[in-house]
Amino acid sequence: MSSPRSHARIAVMNRQPRTFDAPRQPDGHRSPVSTYYGRHVFDLIKLREKLPREIFQSLVSTLRNSAPLSKEVAETVASAAREWAVSHGATHFTHWFQPMTGLTAEKHDAFIDLNVSMTGEARVLEKLSGSQLWQSEPDASSFPSGGMRSTFEARGYTAWDPTVPMFLVESANGRTLCIPSVYISYHGHSLDHKTPLLRSVEALNKNAVAFLKLLGDVDVKSVAATLGVEQEYFLVDRAHHALRTDLMLAERTLLGAASPRHQQFEDHYFGTIPPRVIAFMEELEFELYRLGIPMRTRHNEVAPMQFEMAPIFEDLNLGVDHNVLAMDVARKVALRHDFVCLLHEKPFAGINGSGKHCNWSMSTDRGENLLEPGKTPHQNLRFLAFLAVCLKAVHDHAVALRWSVSGPNNDLRLGANEAPPAILSAFVGDQLTSIIDRTIAGDAAKDPEHFVLEMGVAKLPTLAKDNTDRNRTSPFAFTGNKFEFRAVGSSANCAVPMAVLSGAAAKSLAEMTERLKKKLEAKPGHRDQMVAELLREVFTESSAVRFEGNGYSDEWKAEAKKRGLPNLVDTPAAIQALTDKQNHQFLVDVGVFSQLEFDSRVNVSLERYIKQVTLEAETVAEMVLTQVIPAAEKQLALTGSAWRTVTESGGKGTIYSSRVKALTAGLEALLDGAEKLQKTLHEVHSGHDEMKVCARLSAEVRPLMQSVRDAADLIENLVDDEIWPLPKYREMLFVK
Repeated sequence: MSSPRSHARIAVMNRQPRTFDAPRQPDGHRSPVSTYYGRHVFDLIKLREKLPREIFQSLVSTLRNSAPLSKEVAETVASAAREWAVSHGATHFTHWFQPMTGLTAEKHDAFIDLNVSMTGEARVLEKLSGSQLWQSEPDASSFPSGGMRSTFEARGYTAWDPTVPMFLVESANGRTLCIPSVYISYHGHSLDHKTPLLRSVEALNKNAVAFLKLLGDVDVKSVAATLGVEQEYFLVDRAHHALRTDLMLAERTLLGAASPRHQQFEDHYFGTIPPRVIAFMEELEFELYRLGIPMRTRHNEVAPMQFEMAPIFEDLNLGVDHNVLAMDVARKVALRHDFVCLLHEKPFAGINGSGKHCNWSMSTDRGENLLEPGKTPHQNLRFLAFLAVCLKAVHDHAVALRWSVSGPNNDLRLGANEAPPAILSAFVGDQLTSIIDRTIAGDAAKDPEHFVLEMGVAKLPTLAKDNTDRNRTSPFAFTGNKFEFRAVGSSANCAVPMAVLSGAAAKSLAEMTERLKKKLEAKPGHRDQMVAELLREVFTESSAVRFEGNGYSDEWKAEAKKRGLPNLVDTPAAIQALTDKQNHQFLVDVGVFSQLEFDSRVNVSLERYIKQVTLEAETVAEMVLTQVIPAAEKQLALTGSAWRTVTESGGKGTIYSSRVKALTAGLEALLDGAEKLQKTLHEVHSGHDEMKVCARLSAEVRPLMQSVRDAADLIENLVDDEIWPLPKYREMLFVK
């Protein structure tokens, strides 16, 4: 009788690429994306068509100037949204929000309302009121709060975020209108990731505008952060996934011997996309385009069965919403193609993990990218000023930025030869390094290879766009007109690191604004000279964080220590360092968090780490006891029987005796390791200090998990292929 694994192997081999009902032109070819892009989005274009002119203008004023939204506008928008959604087959609406679980959440309500006549006749009407659009009240008792409320205090509120559009989500039997929302407690505290992000954007806007006015850009009315997310992911066949307890529960393989073939031939990266995968990608992009998500890039990544998608740059808040939504859609579409989409940072040991490179910049309401080198002396001076802002932000707030990308999943990726190290540094390239060094030195010498721009007493060469090579080992790299925050993990909600980064930039802007004010008061009329002097100071103060070399090397670790840069190797270390007031006070100062909200984030970080590592340890123990050991015992019985048969017939049976000894030793190591793991896990959880529990889970439990894995992986290579119950790496990683 064949095993479930054999059935899975046959099923995977027989699968064919799945087609979907894509829009077609009369000649049968796919319709252009422009014909259906944004079809499921209730954006400003549709609002302009459906709203009275004065109502639409009032809504736009709210979006541009943060003006209050009147009851009349809310009622009119709600009516138009309901009419549009119902016309597209929607029966329900939901406030779509992002609690501190790392996932999205929603509670669906039907559009229906009852109209009961005087005679008692009930009539059903479709309705969405302004108050329903503006606010909803889901039960908050089971969402993480980090201690901001007691479990019996269940009241929580979702409130519409009008700065991003509503959209439709399609299910097998209908559609639902999703209203992007923030999520707050009864007392007004943030219980989500979106609220701090919006606050950081506002803080950045306020402080950037003030700084720009001092630089001479008096016409700038607002500054927005922009984001482009490179999302990496793995695909595994759902038949294999169903047989892997670790993938189902922990979303990564906790056991599994390396495949003889993995990524060593470097043939997967940018290679031909497998037929089943390209079919999945095509349907995924169709769904994303209808949701107004401007996905532009798709390709094979470095590891087998690893892929990437990346959109065009967008407003930061919208970009975060779109990334969270894209991850959710990817999971759903993958199932239609008999895949499971793995967003875990390290689903397979020994090959590259997945990140979420966040390309971040700032732009004015005039469309000028503040991290884009310009053509005039003023534009280049402004560019260098905002470059200094970013370097200062990373230098001064490295601990908070490191915490923002921490977590039990990303700990498995950061610092390996595939991802940035845990040490926060910034890469700017040779040309900018030369300019910064000459600015620090006060060198006004002309660059013989570049045109020289005269700026009063300052002279700087023209800055060529993207005149830098990429440094894959840098966590924070300048790539021509943006910074690429490469340390963010693939499963993370990038609202967290983007809120911290934008908050850090806001704090640096506020401090540099005050310093420049004092200089200008001392020497009025010498603005460019005072700006150059400020840049010289800031570039000098932040010089330790600039590093152009190999971030993976041991030499860099030693050098970083000399420079005084923090090396927070895991999540417990990052959380511990963040609790120091000097490392988090800036987030309170610029209004990203209240102190209570910050404390709650620390508590949630500790809680999530403890739960995740504990789950993984318990899963390892269960798999060893119920799957690996029984398979090894079967193999031991077979090998022992063969040994006896050979020796009884007069043979030496040396090879069988060696296999028996290896299996016996492996079983003993496995049983001993599993026992130690369970005992240590129990001891660790007997403590009540969550910080210490986290530290012990990292320092003691995870190494024990690895030792158990080593023993199990050794046994995997000793057990008959038909006896081994778990799909192997070579089966999961090479699906065509």
